[in-house]
Amino acid sequence: MVIDSKFLNLFIKATEKAAIGASKFVGKKDKAAADKGAVDPMRAELNKIEMDGRVVIGEGEMDEAPMLYIGEKLGVSKDPKLDIAVDPLEGTKFTANNEPNAFSVLAVTNRGNLLSAPDTYMEKIAIGDQLPKNLLDIDNGVEKNIKILAEAKNKKISDLKVCVLKRPRHDQIVKILMNMSVKINYITDGDIAGVLSVVGKNPKNDIYYSTGGGPEGVLAAAALSCYGGQIQGRLVLNNEEKNRAKKLGITNFEQKYNIDDMIKGDVIFCASGVTNGDLAEGVQDLGNKFKVTTFALHKSKKINKIFTNIYKK
Repeated sequence: MVIDSKFLNLFIKATEKAAIGASKFVGKKDKAAADKGAVDPMRAELNKIEMDGRVVIGEGEMDEAPMLYIGEKLGVSKDPKLDIAVDPLEGTKFTANNEPNAFSVLAVTNRGNLLSAPDTYMEKIAIGDQLPKNLLDIDNGVEKNIKILAEAKNKKISDLKVCVLKRPRHDQIVKILMNMSVKINYITDGDIAGVLSVVGKNPKNDIYYSTGGGPEGVLAAAALSCYGGQIQGRLVLNNEEKNRAKKLGITNFEQKYNIDDMIKGDVIFCASGVTNGDLAEGVQDLGNKFKVTTFALHKSKKINKIFTNIYKK
């Protein structure tokens, strides 16, 4: 079922109001205040929408998060029934330190079409469009996957660009990539933008290869599905996290999730810049008003564009 196009602007408004709220804390070294600055206005806007919304990825479970928690109901109507993944502020550290690539983001599907991933780590590999379906597999290992991708893209291995989240846990991946002489583009945080660097008119990277956040993996998958890109993920769970995953209906802890397992059907994706970044420009304070920029996708409507809106203070 297609999501009515009238909802796109309403969801854009939700991420933009969250971005404005977070922008008031840019450079103030207070991650918690920045996050709350985004959460409160996003929740307020989502609760105005005529929908029966349900948070499937949010700020945490109900006992951890006072609002936008997993399972929270949003909206003022019984229909349509929508599932929502939110990250009111992707890049709390970026915001606190006035660094690039902080944004407010959400994804929306019809009920039951969005994987509810616990707030744990997820192994991820992501590639762009126009490639054979389910081309790569985490269990192939780095070397085999890189060789398969090079052949599929008709590129030399040394010409491939790989995006890697700079963390000690990726030392072995980096070692293999360096031995293969591929080009490595590191990111310090914010792996939604990292995953999305493999799609678009002129992708910065050929593949994203890292372990990052599970919720961020699903949010990135929502955007990738609009491009025809691919992602495979597997949750990394300790015993406590396995219990949390069970509550979300996950029973196979070793399951590898391809994009069709994470996202089904129509998708709306919105990312509003808080600081300047790869997806959107940051909020501009123009004195008596704010200028906000949003990167938005609506799969069924083939919408892929940047929106700019002005809000009075």
